[in-house]
Amino acid sequence: MRVYVPLTLSGLAEAYKTGELGSGPFVAYAVTPALREWYLSDDIEELEYAALNRAALASLRLIALDPGVSRRRVVVAVDVPDKAAVADPDRGLDPSALGEVRVGGAVALARAAAVHVDSGDAEADVSAAADALGAADAGDDDAQFVVDGAEDHELLWFATQEIPNLVGLGD
Repeated sequence: MRVYVPLTLSGLAEAYKTGELGSGPFVAYAVTPALREWYLSDDIEELEYAALNRAALASLRLIALDPGVSRRRVVVAVDVPDKAAVADPDRGLDPSALGEVRVGGAVALARAAAVHVDSGDAEADVSAAADALGAADAGDDDAQFVVDGAEDHELLWFATQEIPNLVGLGD
């Protein structure tokens, strides 16, 4: 099963150093029954793109919690055994939990298929979105517009071999 793990650039650097994503149950996003129902598509690529976008929003939430991190969303696409990622049936139709799964334990970064990261030109919009997230969650339409502005930036695809360069450890 392909899952999408939301991180920050500093979280990606830590995963690169340890060789692992997560350390115990952690949240990721995947094509769940609830996501299929919400997205109304049978196209697996579209559904995986929707799961990726849910993870990008979760990455934005991580950025909002830590003003010291780089203002670029990060999502790692990783393949795990089907039973390693489980959706919470009690939260299945909760709009904030669409596509959310819990991965039971650490996953080797070597299992990653790709890394998705904002380009540098997204930083201002991502920063503004992180600052507006609380107000958007409270129902402020203007703040939601700012949050949606970050979603206008497509995450760039990177091969896992490029991680050292992404986190500033490359040549």
